[in-house]
Amino acid sequence: MGLRPLGATGLRVSAIGFGASPLGNEFGHVSQDESTRAVHQAIDSGINFFDVSPYYGRTLAESRLGIALQGKRDKVILATKCGRYDTDRFDFSAERVRSSIDESLQRLRTDYVDLFQAHDIEFGNERQIEEETVPALREIQRSGQARFIGITSYQLGLLVRILQARPVDTVLSYCRFNLLVRDMDNLLTPVAKEKGIGLINASPLHMGLLSESEIPAWHPAPRSVRDAAARVRRICRDRGLNPGQVGISYCLQHPYVATTLVGMASVEQVRTNLGALDVPLDPSLIDEIEAAIGPGRNVVWASGLPENADYAS
Repeated sequence: MGLRPLGATGLRVSAIGFGASPLGNEFGHVSQDESTRAVHQAIDSGINFFDVSPYYGRTLAESRLGIALQGKRDKVILATKCGRYDTDRFDFSAERVRSSIDESLQRLRTDYVDLFQAHDIEFGNERQIEEETVPALREIQRSGQARFIGITSYQLGLLVRILQARPVDTVLSYCRFNLLVRDMDNLLTPVAKEKGIGLINASPLHMGLLSESEIPAWHPAPRSVRDAAARVRRICRDRGLNPGQVGISYCLQHPYVATTLVGMASVEQVRTNLGALDVPLDPSLIDEIEAAIGPGRNVVWASGLPENADYAS
C-alpha cells in the first residue's frame, strides 16, 4: 500500500482509506466483532487512514471504531467530524464544535484525533462556517485535541469559497470524482493544490451505486445516474471484473488526491477493496464505460441549503 502526502500537513496516508460509516449500520447491520476484525484486517494490510463521524449510526460508528482501535491507536491516522448529528440535525456553532470534540474523543477512546472536520457544511450558513466554525476548529487544534482541521461537503463551490476565505489543512469531497462524475477537478482540485491543502476523495463507488451491494433506500441519485451505474456494472462483469474494484482503481489514479475513502465493515470488504490495487485499467474499458454513461455523466443532486448549491436546479 503506497503512502501519499496529505497536503502540507506532513502526514502520509494510505492510498485507500477506511471509511467507517458502515460501522454505524448505515448500509446494513454489522456486529462489533465483525467491525473489529475489519479494522484489524485493514491495519494489517497497510491502511492507516480511518475516517468517521458522530453522524454515522448516530455515534455508533465512532464507538465501534474506538473499541476496535484499542491497542492500535498509534498505528493509524484518525479523523472524525462535527456539525452533523442526524439527517436533519446540524449545529456549526463554536460552542457545539467545542463540545463535539470532547464527546468524540470519549467515544473513540483517545485523547486526540489527527484530523477534525466540519461535516457537510452545505447544511450550514456560509458566513457562520467562515467566522465561527473554522476559528473554533483552529482553537481545538491549538489545544492539542486535533492535530489538523478540515471541511467536508458535497457542494464544491462552497468548499472553494471557504478555502479562499479561511484556509484549512484538508478538504473532503464526496461523489464528485469517480467513474460517473468528474467535476471535482473543475472547481476544487486546482484551489486545493495551489494552497497545499490535503485533498480527500470519498465515495469512489458513488455511495454504493458502482458496487454489487444493495442500494440503500436513502440514496439520493436520480434514475439517470442509477441506470448509468447499472450499465457500468454490466460492462465490468462482462469482462470478468469486479465493478467496485474498477471504480476504486480509477480513483486511485488521481495525481493529487491523498487518500480515497471506501466504506468497509467486514474482512471480506477490506480484502475486496484492496484488490483494486491490482486491477489494471485497460483504456478500451474506460472508453466503453465513457460511452455507456451517457446522460448519467456529471449529474448532481440537491444537498444542503439552496443558497449553497453548485448549480441552479
